[in-house]
Amino acid sequence: GINAEYMGFRKWSELSASARVRYLMKFGQKLHDNAKSVAELVTKEQGKVMGDADGEVFRSLEILEHAYGMPSLQMGEILENVAQNMNTYSLRQPLGVVAGIVPFNFPVMMPMWMLPLAITTGNCFILKPSEKVPGAMMRIMEIAVESGIPEGVLSVIHGAKPTVDFICDHPKIRAISFVGGNQAGEYVYQRGTANGKRVQCNMGAKNHAVVLPDADKDFTLNNLIGASCGAAGQRCMALPVTIFIGEAKNWIPELAERAKAIRVGAGHEPGVDLGPLVSKESKARVERLIESGVKEGAKLLVDGRGVKVPNYPNGNFVGPTVMTDVKGNMECYREEIFGPVLQVMTMDTLDEAIEFINSNPYGNGTAIFTTNGAYARKFEHEIDVGQVGINVPIPVPLPMFSFTGSRKSFRGDLHQYGKEAVKFYTQTKTVTALWKPSYNDSKFSIAFPTPGRDSK
Repeated sequence: GINAEYMGFRKWSELSASARVRYLMKFGQKLHDNAKSVAELVTKEQGKVMGDADGEVFRSLEILEHAYGMPSLQMGEILENVAQNMNTYSLRQPLGVVAGIVPFNFPVMMPMWMLPLAITTGNCFILKPSEKVPGAMMRIMEIAVESGIPEGVLSVIHGAKPTVDFICDHPKIRAISFVGGNQAGEYVYQRGTANGKRVQCNMGAKNHAVVLPDADKDFTLNNLIGASCGAAGQRCMALPVTIFIGEAKNWIPELAERAKAIRVGAGHEPGVDLGPLVSKESKARVERLIESGVKEGAKLLVDGRGVKVPNYPNGNFVGPTVMTDVKGNMECYREEIFGPVLQVMTMDTLDEAIEFINSNPYGNGTAIFTTNGAYARKFEHEIDVGQVGINVPIPVPLPMFSFTGSRKSFRGDLHQYGKEAVKFYTQTKTVTALWKPSYNDSKFSIAFPTPGRDSK
């Protein structure tokens, strides 16, 4: 129960910062030693191809490595002699019990955005994994126990809405980190903050790539296919929309041909590029949105519906899909498809593309492909999106930086992982201390204290 975690916090937070890191390092080493089996479990349960699962576990290890520096990251500040014989200093102290709620698409990495920084700052951490893919996180918790992390520091609770409500409502849970869709994220943010908790919510997205005619064609087209179809498009940082500027539109037929070359199959089988969607419901939703686009006037250069995969007639497969003539008012554009669908638009100028992207309510990620530094500088400066890639299709920051989605893609004040997460999982205590050689000269005063005023 929460009381056990709270009692665990009292002991855990009193350990030295270095001692907490040593526990995490043992955990990280054991996860490293079991990385292959954990990735295989992700593929078996979630469906993504092995190369993608391996990458997810590797990025999780990178986040752990960043957290090993917590004794430096959590340092406070001091100013000596703010007044005569007086110092002021700040401390970054843990909150207590904190919680995380994560989605199905990254069953290892999303918890690792939260867990390492939460516990190395001195908190105890409760995780609610997705009910669709709980197995990988349970294996992670077994590894945590095997590595010696003390009882009460980490806990897992399963369930759907009642479990979420419990996390939002329990008075001893001080903060909530959430990753998932907008409907659930807005609910968690409103309910959690109404109960006085810190809440950070990474939510939905509609990410756009802009391709300029001066870009390297082969590099760009390969990256567009990988970023739109990787993980079967089930990434909040996928690139489902590409805007070709000017003569770059002549590359669209070749883009479609490269999409057709993607190999669809079960994620654990060698040579497969694109695995299944996570559920029959997800497959039906993706296919419905493709059909909606066709009915509203979009054209299908590549139609991934009805793809046949040998030995898996009932699999949740949708093949790579390329749609052209997509307009901003179409349902398939307005909705986050979360499938291997690339929607193609054409525009005349970079200014037009920037204005269009900024009119979209989401602000998770975007990318520009160009060899012109001036165009790249203009794009990064004027675009109203939290994470920008320049010739980088999926600009998810490495863990020394924070994941900085904006606008409708994020609710909260401090972002997940990186330096902002250290602030999120700690509270600042400011101490002002007066140590005089003698206190015999003290006098009674009702005036507002002004210790910083120079003495005459």
